[in-house]
This record gives sequence, C-alpha cells and structure tokens, in this order.
Amino acid sequence: MEHMKPLIEALRTKLKQALILWAEGFREACCLHRVIVLCRRSKKLMIRTGQCFLLNGFIFLGSLFVLNSVVIPTLQWILPDHYSQTNCEAMSEFHGVFKFYSFLRGFLIQLFYVFWFYPLYVFSFILSNLWYNDIATHGFAAMGRSGPSTVESSKQNDTLTSDSKVHAARPAGLGGIMIGIGEQVYSLLLLTFFFFEVYAAGFIPYVGKALNFVLLSWMYAYYCFEYKWNLTEWGLEKRLDFFETNWAFFAGFGSPCVLAIFFFSPLVGYGFMAVLFPLFVLTATGTEAEQVISTQRRRFTGAQLGKVPVFYAADTLLIRVLSLFPSESQERAQDNKTL
Repeated sequence: MEHMKPLIEALRTKLKQALILWAEGFREACCLHRVIVLCRRSKKLMIRTGQCFLLNGFIFLGSLFVLNSVVIPTLQWILPDHYSQTNCEAMSEFHGVFKFYSFLRGFLIQLFYVFWFYPLYVFSFILSNLWYNDIATHGFAAMGRSGPSTVESSKQNDTLTSDSKVHAARPAGLGGIMIGIGEQVYSLLLLTFFFFEVYAAGFIPYVGKALNFVLLSWMYAYYCFEYKWNLTEWGLEKRLDFFETNWAFFAGFGSPCVLAIFFFSPLVGYGFMAVLFPLFVLTATGTEAEQVISTQRRRFTGAQLGKVPVFYAADTLLIRVLSLFPSESQERAQDNKTL
C-alpha cells in the first residue's frame, strides 16, 4: 500500500485542480454583469441583444405559453374527452363522438405546430445565428474601445508564445483566406458530428444522462468561445489544442448553459437557449480565459491536468467520412495510373 500513496496523492491533486478549474469556468460564465457593461458601451450591441430577446423570448416562448395556457385548454373545453355529468350508459353511447373530439383536437394542435411553431423555429434559428455573430462582433468592439482587449491580447501573446512554435501562423493574402474558409467548414462539420455523438450518448444506460450533460457543456462552451477565437484569428488546431488541454475550465463554463435547458422539452429548451446564448457569448468575449487558467495552474506546480481528446471520436469519424470522397489530386493520380 505504501507504493500506492504517491499515485493516490497525485490523483487527489489532479482532481482538486480539475474541480477548481471547473468552478472558475462556471463562475466566469455567470459573470452576466459584463453583458450590461458591454451593452452600455455599444448601442448596436444593445439593439441586437434586444432583438434576440424579442424574437426568441417574447414571440417564440410567448407562443408556447399561449398554446399551453390558452389554446389547448380552450380546445379541451370545446372538444372534451368526456362529460363529468354523463352516466355510464350515455358515455358508451357517446364514445365515438368523444373519440372524434380527441382526434380533432390533436389534429388542430398539430396544425398549430406545422403552420406556426416549426416555421418560426426555422426562422428563429437562421436569424438568431446571424445575430449571434453580430453580437460577438459588437461585443468585441466594445471591449476594444475601453482598452481591455488590448491588455488581453498582450497577455495572450505572453501566454501563447510557446504555442506559436507549435501552431504556425496563418499565411497572409488569398492563401490565408482559403485556409480560414477551410477551417470554418471543417469546424462546422466537426461540431455537427460531435452533436450526433452527444445525442447518442444520451441513450447509454445508467451514465447516459450524466455523459450527455458533460458533452453538452463542452459543446456550448466551444460555441461561445468560437466567436471570440474567430475575431482573434485563432487557427482551428490552436483552438482544439487549447480547449482539450483546459477541458475542466470549459466543462464548467458550459454547465450554466446546459442547466438552463436540460430539464425542459426540446422546443422550450431551444427558446431558453436562444435567449441566453448571446449572453454567454458576451461573457466569453469578456473572459480572459488564458489568464484565469494560468493563474490557477501556477498554484499546482507539480501535477498538471492532462489533455482530454474531447473531439477525438467526432474527428476520427469525420476523417473516415471525408476519405470516402476522393480529392481532385487523388482522381488525377488515379487517371494517370489508368493511362
């Protein structure tokens, strides 16, 4: 047992470090006062955030409230399943009528979904994603006007100097633009495959819900910080490396996002997330993640948390899928062989 004590102590230290970083990420996500500060600095940001709240909070969630509180109870009153004052013989006589009422009520509710909620969901999804980018851009500009972004960028340069040797800078000109577009497309596909992984994890017995919560936390945290990383021109390799190296912090940052939707139905959860997501994007924009993480890591000089390959499964599956589609150079090589 004596030889196991150093191992147990190292595991205990790593667990403590992970919990502290998780708590720091959770705390940073809950710093919603930054939203008020940034909105006061930028009128455009205030307008976009208000539009998001109006569309997703007032119209979308308001429509769900009207459906569940007014429309469905009214239909149940007009087209009831049974009459409380009807005896058993009359109930048997009107069984077919009540069954028709039930079918008609369900049909009318489905019409409400088909012609209002589903089109509104698609419209809200597309428009909100365009607005999120504007919100992140205006928030980033608001940070730059008063100087924090300059301070943050200098801190990032100090902390990430060692990374610059590993992650090569993106070339300037058309080549850099094409690389940037390619990285955005690959990132979109990677997160799509990761979403399927999150969805499938929910069906695992016993641990599915807990695993689903953790994976969702990582996914929303990455979404929140991706806007900032785009604006600071971080390459995809650097983003993934930084995210997977500091997995505990980002799991904590994404937890408040998931808590807001985890216990609701999909439509209600989407409505709440669409309202809250721009707020978390702004808190991520104002978060000096590199400084927070390095400060906490300096407290643990010995054991450091290892890198967790969060996106390994999604990345491997994506590469396998992309390998099924031969590139132009591969097609030319194949043509040359046949010639």
